[in-house]
Amino acid sequence: MTPESDQAVLDFEKSIVEIEEKIEHLKVLAKDEDMDISKEIRRLQAKLTRSLNQAYQNLTPWQKAQIARHPNRPHCLDYIKALIDNFVMLSGDRFFADDEAMITGIGSFEGVPVAVIGQEKGHDLETRMKHNFGMAKPEGYRKAQRIMDLADRMNMPVLTFVDTAGAYPGIDAEERGQAEAIASSIEKCLQIKSPLIATVIGEGGSGGAIAIAAANVVLMLEHAIYSVISPEGCASILWRSGDKTKEATEVLKLTAQDLKNFDVIDEIIPEPLGGAHRKPEAVFENLRKVLRRRLADFATLSSDEIKKQRTEKFLEMTRNLKIVPATQVKK
Repeated sequence: MTPESDQAVLDFEKSIVEIEEKIEHLKVLAKDEDMDISKEIRRLQAKLTRSLNQAYQNLTPWQKAQIARHPNRPHCLDYIKALIDNFVMLSGDRFFADDEAMITGIGSFEGVPVAVIGQEKGHDLETRMKHNFGMAKPEGYRKAQRIMDLADRMNMPVLTFVDTAGAYPGIDAEERGQAEAIASSIEKCLQIKSPLIATVIGEGGSGGAIAIAAANVVLMLEHAIYSVISPEGCASILWRSGDKTKEATEVLKLTAQDLKNFDVIDEIIPEPLGGAHRKPEAVFENLRKVLRRRLADFATLSSDEIKKQRTEKFLEMTRNLKIVPATQVKK
């Protein structure tokens, strides 16, 4: 196992990986030595399935956060390759520069022309640096707005893939109006009359995520997370300590299951046993089926009805808010 792959093994997955390595070793041995060890391989595969079930049926919020951030998890460009035909990437915000953390373009989903927007984290050091770890700058959010305007003019549905720890917090981004760019992107999501479907595929962090997720339909993968702040950031503010990250993860209620209960998201996309990073093709197919069904729901709606439905969706969230007085918040 290489150092990079070793780092990709989560703490609670170590015993699972050990079993997988034994199975692979036996398969190689059987091929090289012409041995029949199929019975032992079947035994280990059964043990592997039991171990996966045991581990993934009782995940804590912190473990889900680790899975959502898994370096081998499929990212935006993987979903585009799997789901979008004839994809043409569109670059630049027409004001300052192109932001490669934000992927935008047009293509077709099962024959339907669509606009695509998503955050790309990258898979290795080179691509992570290229895409700035999925943290967009103002030009990224302005590019997203440009594509939403294009989709609105062309009456194309917009599909977004959310996967970011948050917007880039650097001084240069602040100097170029990061807060305004995010706010304008949220506003643009609510203004367009084309259907907008957002999918949280990994980590949905802060305003950097909702800037492309104020959608008619918000989908979320089973082991993704979606929150106003990262667990680390929450721990540093509430407890002034990085040691409380796990506790912060519990408090934030950032799992797909919690957010579905709060009606913040509309549907949870099942992941294969062991997470999306183990069988990407399975999660691609699961998402394809849901996107097909959800897009069909807009076929009978007018553009004004589509916009009104999206607006009412978010207004309804505010009507159900319960404000807790500061004096009742536990320190």
